[in-house]
Amino acid sequence: MARARIDDAAGAAAVQEAVVAIAEGGSAPRPVTATAVRWLLQVLADGEPGATVEVRVPPFGAVQFREGLSHTRGTPPNVVETDADTFIRLATGGLTWDAAVAESLVSASGSRADLRGYVPVRLPQA
Repeated sequence: MARARIDDAAGAAAVQEAVVAIAEGGSAPRPVTATAVRWLLQVLADGEPGATVEVRVPPFGAVQFREGLSHTRGTPPNVVETDADTFIRLATGGLTWDAAVAESLVSASGSRADLRGYVPVRLPQA
């Protein structure tokens, strides 16, 4: 069964609301954050199909993306995990990958668990 997709307009609106809330030193309401994270993960996976790297943003979602060697069972060899606000900042260009790693805001394991070149996410044109 195919996973439900988030409409681009709804996703973009949630991202905008979340970015404003984060910039003001807070967080967006949980349903807004959930929609923003899930849509950004969806866009990331759409832009780079594959299953080499898994990006996890608990408790909101996870996707596999990037062509190359893939896995089919168990824990993938290349995993990136972070919290929702950090992922939103990374995906929208409010935080660089290098800064997130330096500040220990992400956990990355595996030789290909590097989001340089994939964040900020290339958002669909309206």
